[in-house]
Amino acid sequence: MADNSDLLAFVRARLAEEEDIAREAGGDGWRTPAEAPGEVHDRTSGIAFVVRSRGYDRHIAFQDPARALRRIETNRVLLDEYEEIAVLDTDRPAQDFTSGRAVGLGFVVRQMAAEHAGHPAYRVKWLPRFSHWGPPSPPE
Repeated sequence: MADNSDLLAFVRARLAEEEDIAREAGGDGWRTPAEAPGEVHDRTSGIAFVVRSRGYDRHIAFQDPARALRRIETNRVLLDEYEEIAVLDTDRPAQDFTSGRAVGLGFVVRQMAAEHAGHPAYRVKWLPRFSHWGPPSPPE
């Protein structure tokens, strides 16, 4: 049995941090009006801030707090699904549907954790692992 509770806790903590940041930024959708290049507006059409160079305004507006909150929620759904079967996510999984699902979701959760590989609490053992899934190899 695998204990992946530390991996789950790590990813949940990073999502909570990101959620706090998005909520502090207003939690609203941002946009960049065509008639006001460089300006990023909030949902009330007020100017949230101005960035007048190199297309940063569009990139920042695309990463708005509302979008971040939606992504965080979908990631939490994945974490909940994984948590139910995380004990089956092992280096040598059984060859059944549930074990395959555990390994697949585990790969996704490890990718989510790897996004924060520079964090001091990140552990190298969480690097996504790649394994061959299929029928056992014939004996040599």
